[in-house]
Amino acid sequence: MPTNYLEQLFGLTGQTAVVIGGAGVLGGALCAGLAQAGAKVIVGDLTDEGCQARVETLKQLGGDAHYCTVNVTSRESLENLLARSIEFGGGRVNILVNSAGVNAGSAFLDAAEADWDRIMAINLKAVFTACQLFGRHMVEQGSGSIVNIGSVTSILPLSRVFAYGTSKAGVLNLSRNIAHDFGTKGVRVNVICPGFFPAEQNRKLLDKERVENIMRGTPMKRYGEPEELIGALLLLVSPKAGSFITGAAVSVDGGFTAAWL
Repeated sequence: MPTNYLEQLFGLTGQTAVVIGGAGVLGGALCAGLAQAGAKVIVGDLTDEGCQARVETLKQLGGDAHYCTVNVTSRESLENLLARSIEFGGGRVNILVNSAGVNAGSAFLDAAEADWDRIMAINLKAVFTACQLFGRHMVEQGSGSIVNIGSVTSILPLSRVFAYGTSKAGVLNLSRNIAHDFGTKGVRVNVICPGFFPAEQNRKLLDKERVENIMRGTPMKRYGEPEELIGALLLLVSPKAGSFITGAAVSVDGGFTAAWL
């Protein structure tokens, strides 16, 4: 009985989910969670090699998975991803997760304009474009769920990651605006704001002093594990459990934004 009840609340059988950035560390965990909840998962990322490896992992978990390479800075490439995803999904895409992202660290006066432009293009403009393209499809079908991956920097500014923080604050604001626009159209839009989950893009920023500051400001005194994002994702994308949740920002950060020092 409990298992059946949880499947009714959180199961995604018959749903098609697209994860942009699905070959990455966090995106990969989100793909695995969606697949194990019963969704058909389309992995969207930059290289065939990364996508193929992720799809193989999902199939080993028993998931139904496909992939389509995508350059998120190209509207044409995102349009192709949508078309292929609709094909894989038998005419429908139910879930979109925007998890692609890049970072760069420096003192403000040393920040490079090229880094700013690259981060804004991938972290923010690409989310706008993907939400517009996939959102139009979802509005036309009368249902859907979009989850954009923000950051603790969507809520609190952090030193040395000026462009990243600004882009993630923009993701939160943009998502809430879209949620408002889609409120009566059957499409929900929410944000997950992860705390500190070490990955290749941010590991080089984690020197001893920064790690000490992070741990001092995190009540749980540890980093997050990628799998710890799955519960929030399944709640937000579930047509049953998350049916009245839109415009929300769910922090998964060990308490960092609740008790920041």
